[in-house]
Amino acid sequence: MSTKIFGIGLNKTGTTTLGECGSILGYRCTSFDRDLLTDVVHKRDFARVEQTVARFDLFEDWPWPLIYEHLDQTFPGSKFILTVRADEDRWLSSLKKHSMMTHPIRHCRKLAYGHRYPHGHEQAHLSLYRKHNDAARSYFSRRETDFRELCWENGDAWKELCEFLGQEIPTVPFPHKNRSAQMETSAIRLASNRLMRVLSDSVLR
Repeated sequence: MSTKIFGIGLNKTGTTTLGECGSILGYRCTSFDRDLLTDVVHKRDFARVEQTVARFDLFEDWPWPLIYEHLDQTFPGSKFILTVRADEDRWLSSLKKHSMMTHPIRHCRKLAYGHRYPHGHEQAHLSLYRKHNDAARSYFSRRETDFRELCWENGDAWKELCEFLGQEIPTVPFPHKNRSAQMETSAIRLASNRLMRVLSDSVLR
C-alpha cells in the first residue's frame, strides 16, 4: 500500500484501537518507538523516522503526533488521523492511570510531555492536549481528503474510518481497545503503592 497513514492523536486517545483497525484492514502497522522519539526530541534527526516509514503503512503513538508537519511535507499524499477523547478530563484521567502501571523511568512521558508523571502537572498536560489538537486542526484546515478527526467514545467506528481510507467495512466487530479499562482496580492500586514507595518527590516531578 503506497499511501501512508499517520495517527497523530496523543497517547491515550484511542491510538491502540487505530492500530488494531489498521491490522484488520491489512496495513502493516507500528506503534510507539521510544528510540525514534528520542531522535526527534533531542537530535531533530529524522533519518530513522523515514526508514521506519518506508517499512510500514500505518503509524500511531509516539513520535508521530509530534512531527506531522514534517511527515506531510516528506510524504505527500499521506493521510492523517487525529484521535481525541470525548473530553479532555477523560484523557487526563486515563493518562494518569496508565502512568502508574508503566516503568518509572523507561517510558515516553518525559520526552513527550516534559514530566515523568502527569500528577502535579495536570494543567500543563491539559494545555498541551488542547494546543496539539487545535494546531493539527488548523494545519489541516480544509484538507478533508488528507485529515480526519475521530473519537471512538463518541461513536466513530468502521464507517467513519473506512470512508476516510477508502476501504470496505470489515465484517468483524470494531476492536474498541481500552487497556486502562481492562485492568483490574487491584492491579492499579498495587502498581501505585509500589511506585510511591520507591519514587521520591524529585523523581515524580
